[in-house]
Amino acid sequence: AAALFDLGTILMLNGKRQEGLDCQQDALHISRLFRQRATGTAEPPLRLLMLAVPGDFMANTPVQFLLEGAGVTLDTLYVSPDGKLPDLVPPHDVLLVGIGESDESAPILAALQPALDRWSKPVLNRPADVLKLAREKLAATLGPGRGLDVPVTVRVDRAMLELLADGKAQPVDILGEGAYPIIARPIGSHAGHGLSKLDTPAAIRAYLTTQNGEDFCISRFVDYRGADGLFRKFRIVLIGGHPFLAHVAIGPHWMLHYLNAGMAENAGKRAEEAALMAAFNIGFASRHRQALADIAALAGLDYFAVDCAETPEGKLLVFETDTAMIVHDMDPPDLYPYKHPQMTRIFKAFRKMLHARAHMARAHDSLIAASSLRQMAMPKTIPG
Repeated sequence: AAALFDLGTILMLNGKRQEGLDCQQDALHISRLFRQRATGTAEPPLRLLMLAVPGDFMANTPVQFLLEGAGVTLDTLYVSPDGKLPDLVPPHDVLLVGIGESDESAPILAALQPALDRWSKPVLNRPADVLKLAREKLAATLGPGRGLDVPVTVRVDRAMLELLADGKAQPVDILGEGAYPIIARPIGSHAGHGLSKLDTPAAIRAYLTTQNGEDFCISRFVDYRGADGLFRKFRIVLIGGHPFLAHVAIGPHWMLHYLNAGMAENAGKRAEEAALMAAFNIGFASRHRQALADIAALAGLDYFAVDCAETPEGKLLVFETDTAMIVHDMDPPDLYPYKHPQMTRIFKAFRKMLHARAHMARAHDSLIAASSLRQMAMPKTIPG
């Protein structure tokens, strides 16, 4: 089963997504539980159980990257489509809901919540909180003000976009805010697939000719370019409420991702990213301390990531929050010598959070056991 699962991963990494998913399903027919043994010096290793669903790299929290040298045994249990857990699960100290928010996973997350409300071990990233990260819920989850700019996202069908294309409706009629330009993307898309900035009704009409789907998300466009004309997109990891900088993509186009930003080809961009990482606590994190604290508190999650930027007005512009964003230490150290120390800080914070939650649970269990012993030792009658 493990070999089949790894083969599926290799296929997906080589662009053969469907073949990889098919291979993954073959593996899951054999076993739904996979173990990654602890590396590092911790004795005995902490036991982490992660709940996951079948899918590609954006379906679940890529926690394997965070556990390098952590002294943590990871058991990944792929839950059934109805969200029911098996009667027997591996012994564990902490349970992590690794299932990312999506239309496909939403029913599973909802079905898991009642069982996890009664779970005897600490539960990280409870399903109800993961569900609050849906694009169309994010503005309501985080709310207005507090130094945040969270554009309202609304689901629309093709007919609604046709009304905009015909000039029979305006963006403000649907979004309740803003005007042209707007951003449109097909429902369920990631990594910029089908994402477009639409400046006019005619642009919407042209966009529809390129899209076969029926359902889309739209939101207002925010021009977040800096004074030098470049856009900067930050990936912030929040662990136990504390922010860490995972990467900064810098480029001339608003639709910016780390892989299309040309960071490897531009020493100046890498030097700026290194400087931003070195000064993160006294720079970016300090400027947006309250906004980041509010995001952590309102999301209610133990671990998640935020893709964001700074507006010209100095607000924190939130594009997306997710528990399944990839945070890794695989960049070549000769090009990115500053990355490894930063990733090490993130990995240590994640490990510290796991151990803290496990320790709190053990201390709580010890108090309950001691209280029970005291109750047993008390006299059953009061001497007269």
